[in-house]
Amino acid sequence: MSRSEQSRRRFLHNSLAIAGAGFAIGGTRTTGRVIGANDTIRVAVAGVNGRGMEHIDQFSKAAGVELVYLVDPDERTYEKALRGVKSSGRAPKTVRDIRHVLDDKDVDAVSIATPNHWHSLMTIWACQAGKDVYVEKPCSHNVHEGQVAVEAARKYNRIVQHGTQGRSERHWAEAAALIRSGKLGKLHVSRALCYKPRKSIGEKPTTTPPSELDFNLWLGPAQEQAYHANLVPYNWHWFWDFGNGDIGNQGVHQMDVARWLIPGPDGSKSATLPKSVLSVGGRFGYHDQGQTANTQVTVMDFGDAQLIFEVRGLPTKKFEGELVGNIAHLDEGTLVGDTFHPKGGKEAVPVSKLAAGLDVPRRPGKNHFDNFLEAVRSRKVENLNADILEGHHSSALCHLANISYRLGAEVPFSKETKAFGDDKDAFETFVRMEDHLKDDGVKLENLNYRLGRKLTVDAASASFVDAPEANRLLTRAYRAPFVVPDRIA
Repeated sequence: MSRSEQSRRRFLHNSLAIAGAGFAIGGTRTTGRVIGANDTIRVAVAGVNGRGMEHIDQFSKAAGVELVYLVDPDERTYEKALRGVKSSGRAPKTVRDIRHVLDDKDVDAVSIATPNHWHSLMTIWACQAGKDVYVEKPCSHNVHEGQVAVEAARKYNRIVQHGTQGRSERHWAEAAALIRSGKLGKLHVSRALCYKPRKSIGEKPTTTPPSELDFNLWLGPAQEQAYHANLVPYNWHWFWDFGNGDIGNQGVHQMDVARWLIPGPDGSKSATLPKSVLSVGGRFGYHDQGQTANTQVTVMDFGDAQLIFEVRGLPTKKFEGELVGNIAHLDEGTLVGDTFHPKGGKEAVPVSKLAAGLDVPRRPGKNHFDNFLEAVRSRKVENLNADILEGHHSSALCHLANISYRLGAEVPFSKETKAFGDDKDAFETFVRMEDHLKDDGVKLENLNYRLGRKLTVDAASASFVDAPEANRLLTRAYRAPFVVPDRIA
């Protein structure tokens, strides 16, 4: 047993024993209740600010569901969250600590909308406590966490849905089937766009946390550090200890679709991890406290096709009519959203028309939360539109991109880059990034960008080849007792 696992078990034994806990990490778990077709599913929502309000809305109005807990270390969120409950039944309890919920045998599922650095640990704990899980994107803060979350879901036979709701949109399922069919020729580039304006967050001084906020609990797995107002409630996204930048925020939705559209080696299932990754960019247009890139281009090699991801946080014009979306470049033309544009100026065709008669899964087209509840009742992982394994692979791509970026070197825009070799699609994307910055008044003369390290990926082990510095960033140093274990024993 690793030292981290030992300390974690000791902590949970001591803290949960206070409430007479039947839940123990790594040991005997609380058995999940068998839910009949007409039984009420009792749900706790963790993280009730921002995206958590949508969870509250969806679960509190769903048939056959009772919202029994709202969990957040910030008590200032409770009043608004309780107002958002649509159910006419009893009001849910409000608690700061998820561990009180996990010890309640009457809770069937936990829905997680916390900051990213809590996603995997809370998922793992919930699975070990016999709860099903709906976890927001990205399912992990780093690659290792996602792997362990998948292990926990499988070992404890839990239903775990990932919050990439594009998986429940039928036109993307049709697009993936259409590309796999070969009717549109070879896929060359699966492109994802995250052109979402993000203003400067300024600088906030360190200070004492508000009395209503349990900041130690909010920090959870992250290392202890001083509080400042740019962390809670939203701007944590732009700090490496808690978030993953916009590629891992809004962007993970588009990353998920981009990967879905790339056929796997067998031509049927989707690709998983790339052969290599290279990411470039920076934080341009202002100077503030944020750490992550607000402008980023990532190129991933999947063999027969490549995935190109673009992040733009400054105001920008559309590309191929899109700001936040997906584009597939194929032999026969370009697929943009739910429409295919053939080469030669021919009339655009709906994807649904071209995909008629193809083998498209039945489930896409359902509400993503309803799909989760359906699987909770059936106990069939295959009924999920976005199983945790799919979420892990797509989240991992965001993490791989950020690792390349973080290990990069500052180089001047004025020096012609050779990083992309003879890859015309990648170089064209980089040039458009430069033009975009110029359009926003960013003077590139005497300005540097971060040229990420090109990293070779071993997909089988989800690690990098001959890159120990990069492999260290696949996980993090955890703060006891909030420790993601090395593996699920």
